[in-house]
Amino acid sequence: MGLHRVHIFEDRYASIDIASTGLDPEERIEAFVMKRSRRISALVAVVVALGIGGAAYAFTASNTVPSSTAGAGAAAVSGFTVTNLHYVLDVTTPVNIDSLTFTISPVLPSTGSGKVVIAAALSTGGPTNYTCTTDVTGALVTCPATSPQLTASLITGVTVVAAQ
Repeated sequence: MGLHRVHIFEDRYASIDIASTGLDPEERIEAFVMKRSRRISALVAVVVALGIGGAAYAFTASNTVPSSTAGAGAAAVSGFTVTNLHYVLDVTTPVNIDSLTFTISPVLPSTGSGKVVIAAALSTGGPTNYTCTTDVTGALVTCPATSPQLTASLITGVTVVAAQ
């Protein structure tokens, strides 16, 4: 009797040679089917993982961030000199300060982009900020102090903040 080789369920992924396994035909078929089902399970797992990865990528790929600019720099900063500070009292109620005037150097012409603000330190409450204006030459600064009304009895100091 000669040795016969028979191939069962031969495909391009797996084949089993009945004569070389040492198992009876039913066990051989069962082994082939299990080997094939493991490969199919692995293939399904890979497909599911790729699907989940693709979905996650789709969500993160849809994020958009607007363009912006950021940076840092350095430059010399010189101070302003404030002189001739005067309080202009209200004519009818002299305890009220209607405005403050002073000269500033270097000048901040009213036509430029410079800005002056004063912060009036008060004995109670405050500080209160008042926005100022400059004359055409930029040397004389006027700060109206009526909204809210500044009073002489509460003011303890003035801080001038100027920027060019």
